[in-house]
Amino acid sequence: MTIERILRGIAGFFILLSLLLAHFISPKWLWFTAIVGFVLFQSAFTNWCPMMVLLKKLGFKQC
Repeated sequence: MTIERILRGIAGFFILLSLLLAHFISPKWLWFTAIVGFVLFQSAFTNWCPMMVLLKKLGFKQC
């Protein structure tokens, strides 16, 4: 798998996880959803994402 596909999977997982946590634990977990959304939004313009840096350091290949 390439970094781009892994990144989309991780982002989707984080959003679903934070929605479940907000529903069952505390609505404050929606802030985590907002942060993930903001990072995805800014990466669309800057082509930089902290998770991509981490995945590159872990040795995953880029497309």
